[in-house]
Amino acid sequence: MTTFVIIVALFFAMNIGASGAAASMGVAYGAGAIKNRYTALGVCAIGIVAGATFGGGNVIKTMGSGIIPSSVLSLKVILIIFIAATTALFLANMMGIPLSTSEVTVGSVVGVGIAYRALFFQNILVIMLLWIIIPVIAFVAALVVGKGLAVIRRHCKLTSQWKKILTIVLILAGFLEAFSAGMNNVANAVGPLVGAGVLSLSHGALLGGAFVALGALVFGKRVLETNGYRITRFSLGEGCAISSTSAGLVIGASLFGIPVPLTQITTSSIIGIGTAKDGFQLWQKDVITRMLKVWAVSPVFSLVISYSMIKLFLESDLYTLIAIGSVILATVGSGSLIRSIRTQKRTLQEKESL
Repeated sequence: MTTFVIIVALFFAMNIGASGAAASMGVAYGAGAIKNRYTALGVCAIGIVAGATFGGGNVIKTMGSGIIPSSVLSLKVILIIFIAATTALFLANMMGIPLSTSEVTVGSVVGVGIAYRALFFQNILVIMLLWIIIPVIAFVAALVVGKGLAVIRRHCKLTSQWKKILTIVLILAGFLEAFSAGMNNVANAVGPLVGAGVLSLSHGALLGGAFVALGALVFGKRVLETNGYRITRFSLGEGCAISSTSAGLVIGASLFGIPVPLTQITTSSIIGIGTAKDGFQLWQKDVITRMLKVWAVSPVFSLVISYSMIKLFLESDLYTLIAIGSVILATVGSGSLIRSIRTQKRTLQEKESL
């Protein structure tokens, strides 16, 4: 049973790497700082492992014992958390709703806490409040930097020497963004295992980081290309502003043990840069509306699933949960394939429309 739960956690870690962590190098790749996608994914993988190993401990502790007491985390409960999170992600993918991995995992843990009436409510309020505040900070910071870059462009000419410097800075910023993903997102996969004592903190961080990085390397190519293609309208300087803002905020949140949605923070930075360049546009309103829907739906989706499963299967045989988990893993795998095909088709359509 322990082995199966660890396998489920590592499979979840690979999905985190494929869907979210791989996008951390999207700005550097799309802006042309790194031209080879395999190089970009390699830098991303190194950053993820480094971030998880050297800075992932605080968020892992939060996911393992900061939301619900670690005494609640039996193997059956951990399996329910992962099944709820993967089910929520799968259903959302089929409906075309982008969910945050961090928010989905937190929601799953909260659902367990409600079912057991063992929940650190104050910590949840802090986390949810920061889910709102940090993207706003990202938007404002990127807006200010974007305005500054506009002034610099009007008064200074971008020489080849400056382009080289900005290229290096952007690669470092992309690495830091991957580092921040390792610090924050790896906890989603291994936090409950560490809280239950199945893995030590150091082993959990290293193992989780390795499999998130593996997911980015093996399955992150299409995500990288899609995100990179969409952000090519940004210059090197603007790319530096986006990646450095996102990385700084996620690293700061990680130091305080707060699991945050990296994708939403990066999107807020992109909106800030876009507003600085062209003013507030209609597409930004649409993106903000979608982000708010994601913020509201993500934790509730998985919370309802985990709460329901606790009530349905709390006294059931462990093998029943193993069977359910196996079916869901197989279904999620097929769903990931469908999503990859859709992503590739959408990218081709966008290229043909240009």
